[in-house]
Amino acid sequence: MKKSNFFATAPKGMEPLLADELRALGVSSVAETRAGVAFEATLELAYRVCLWSRIANRVLLPLATFAAPTPETLYAGVRSIRWDEHLSEEGTLAVDFSALQSQITHTHFGALKVKDAIVDQFREAKGIRPSVAREQPDVRINVYLRRDEATVSLDLAGESLHRRGYRQEGVEAPLKENLAAAILLRAGWPEIARAGGALLDPMCGSGTLPIEAAMIAADIAPGLLRPYYGFLRWKGHDAVVWANLIAEAQARRAQGIKHLPPISGYDADPGAVRIALVNVEHAGLQGRVHIERRELANMDAPRSHQPGLVVVNPPYGERLGQVDELRHLYKALGDKLKAHFEGWKAVVLTGNPELGKHMGLRARRIHTLYNGAIECKLLSFDVIPEWYMGYHARSVEAAAGSSVASSPEPLNTGAEMFANRLRKNLKNIGRWAQREGVHCYRLYDADLPEYALAVDIYEQWVHVQEYEAPKTVDPAKAASRLSVALAVMPDVLGVPAANIFLKVRRQQKGKSQYVKQDAAGNFYEVHEGNCKFLVNFTDYLDTGLFLDHRPTRTLIHSLAKGKRFLNLFGYTGAATVHAAVGGATATATVDMSNTYLAWARRNLALNGFSDHRHEFIQADCLEWMENEKQRYGLIFLDPPTFSNSKRMDNTLDVQRDHVMLIKTAVRLLERGGVLLFSNNNQRFKMDREALPGLQIEDISRATLPKDFERNPRIHNCWKITQQN
Repeated sequence: MKKSNFFATAPKGMEPLLADELRALGVSSVAETRAGVAFEATLELAYRVCLWSRIANRVLLPLATFAAPTPETLYAGVRSIRWDEHLSEEGTLAVDFSALQSQITHTHFGALKVKDAIVDQFREAKGIRPSVAREQPDVRINVYLRRDEATVSLDLAGESLHRRGYRQEGVEAPLKENLAAAILLRAGWPEIARAGGALLDPMCGSGTLPIEAAMIAADIAPGLLRPYYGFLRWKGHDAVVWANLIAEAQARRAQGIKHLPPISGYDADPGAVRIALVNVEHAGLQGRVHIERRELANMDAPRSHQPGLVVVNPPYGERLGQVDELRHLYKALGDKLKAHFEGWKAVVLTGNPELGKHMGLRARRIHTLYNGAIECKLLSFDVIPEWYMGYHARSVEAAAGSSVASSPEPLNTGAEMFANRLRKNLKNIGRWAQREGVHCYRLYDADLPEYALAVDIYEQWVHVQEYEAPKTVDPAKAASRLSVALAVMPDVLGVPAANIFLKVRRQQKGKSQYVKQDAAGNFYEVHEGNCKFLVNFTDYLDTGLFLDHRPTRTLIHSLAKGKRFLNLFGYTGAATVHAAVGGATATATVDMSNTYLAWARRNLALNGFSDHRHEFIQADCLEWMENEKQRYGLIFLDPPTFSNSKRMDNTLDVQRDHVMLIKTAVRLLERGGVLLFSNNNQRFKMDREALPGLQIEDISRATLPKDFERNPRIHNCWKITQQN
């Protein structure tokens, strides 16, 4: 089946979720843009998006794009399309028209011109014309005019996909279904549900959040109940493909609903409860989703339920008097969570974040979502009781498999000094990171000799590395200090203990540097600029993302457009991701490790790159370079300081062998190409005399990020080109 270009629209702020959802549905070519996601797919896959997307509003199939600065050019452009391939002369149509920064500003007038062009074409050819039907037409046409350029598309959804078909009634200002789904996805509900965790919405209104939660947990296609799609009476419709997708969705529902975790909704309003019960029944979830009338004052966690997720969309008021009253409601909600929901996660959507502060809980993460035109904040919490501070070190120990003292000493002067240093660094480095849009950075690096730790922030996670203490230091004292340091981190950094991961960093010898540390297999998605990466905090010595190379990757991003990129000793492909996102025409990532190459593939796929232009080559880099014939416009060469290799007497020493490495890599450069050479040998010295004919620019200082300024020798980096 051939592929076509499509565009899925989404509410503002949900575009990243939609892009991730499309990838999970099997779409390989995804481009996130304003108000939606462009993608390439077969018709079957586009149908699957219509049926399974929980986030999208519409799925559009573009038919033509043309300049339309005047009504006449708009009419002519629309009329040039063969409409008899999509619609019969006896059919019905509807037109949606929107314009931005264009000379045609009246959307109703624009829609009329489009309609006239279509019906005039039919009248001239057939003698009769289609009629207009505002509700459920045979074909719905979408025209988007931006800067006088029109894009004419078929709306395969027909009407917004947030209309699932189960809502018969709604309370005042009900939450849209796709916004509810976005809240649940941001909250991590799919993972919680798979683990058997319960869900409770104590202010459920018409039941949208519990119903959407059940559909996610039970693997129910959100569009399975919809009686109408825009493609069902379209001439290009493939009824067999659609019937197969429906049959598959029904089978998945029948299987998934058997494993539905406990899901409940409470509301104090008896009218809302009645509506919620009706909606639950229409969703086919009667007896599966529990709804009852209950005041917030009586909210508690059912003892039979495994800890899970509390999700709330409380009122946030528009008038001053309402806001004053709601402060008490938010405080009561926070008090109930702390009193009865220890170990649960909670998310609160509010259009007034100041009210959230009255809950008395620290949000570990905040996302922006839009409820219609209203900008809202989704506050995410881990519900931890006050006494939990004494448990932090053991929690980190369990998460990281470290040898931490079993009972941390009480906070003393040294511990207070460490806590104060973290606060100071948060004020300086943390604010810099927030200002610069840096999500992953080093916060602390053995600033205090007694606390020889490196503390790295990875969004809502913290990666702690303890530098191995000298033999002269009493092991018991070192362990005690580590316990205290770990105990103060959750409070100072505002993260739960379960999100802190600890490793002891020892000098690696021989093959031990490649040995797997653990087998948890847990990967976490983080962001760097407009790139996404998977990191692992437990299984390997490093996380998969070298933070000190952030500016180097940014440089690669800026240099890669239109070039073929080569990543030698490619590790997890972070540099390759930046090159691909930066516009590289093709990439090759070379590494000895299949594990790292598989990781690199996942990183590229996470960013929408999984086609044949991106190669992953398991090979000894030295031998591979000698045999490679292809030329590259940009090469990143970042060898380890010391490594085993099939060549060079079974070892690679970057100081000893860098001249040979650079000469071999330069041979693969296109004319005018750039080689970026980097290493982490703090005593490294470049032998310029042995590299005649090359222009070698030391950019080590320029590629040193602010969060590593305390260790200016963390890496060396050179920009190398051939002299003319």
